[in-house]
Amino acid sequence: MIPSPILRGFGLGLSLIVAIGAQNAFVLKQGLQKKHVLLVAVICAVSDILLIAAGLGGMGLLIEDMQVWVQAAGFAGIAFFVFYGIRSLWSAFKDQSLPNSGEDAVADWADSAVKALAFTWLNPHVYLDTVVLIGGIGLQFEGPNRLLFGVGAGLASIVWFFSLAYGAARLSPLFAKANTWRGLNLMIAVIMLWGAFWMLDFVT
Repeated sequence: MIPSPILRGFGLGLSLIVAIGAQNAFVLKQGLQKKHVLLVAVICAVSDILLIAAGLGGMGLLIEDMQVWVQAAGFAGIAFFVFYGIRSLWSAFKDQSLPNSGEDAVADWADSAVKALAFTWLNPHVYLDTVVLIGGIGLQFEGPNRLLFGVGAGLASIVWFFSLAYGAARLSPLFAKANTWRGLNLMIAVIMLWGAFWMLDFVT
């Protein structure tokens, strides 16, 4: 029988992570392009696990007193989200279909890694979900139960990111048409620009 703290951690983690946001939109697009899918899924999942561990260690309480750091990270995230949103909007109005996943497959692995890190570590929403909310609730558990709660939350991130990335890869044939790909880019542009607007309210 699976201990209830694991189930509670898994349920909370999954409920917070499945919302369509900038990070998920990026993972979705990488999966559809079949572009460094494993690398992106690993970076996002491991980053979440590290942040959850920090929250369970009490980092969330410290973040509340580090407003200067939070604002600096927030403004950096805003700049990145606006740039990526405008680029997605530009791509949506070009005659574009699903890019060939085999082109420059080796050369752009670093670009995919940097973007995955940016969408995670420059997004205040990720800290709110993992460090503050999951960490705060996890602190209510004591001893081994806190560890089990963290394991459950971490498993939720692993299951979600790998399912999203590889599930999208299997759907890539549906995005072979230019109009379908254009619609995806428009959706991503809206998500990124809305995310930037949300962060502006968050850091000011």
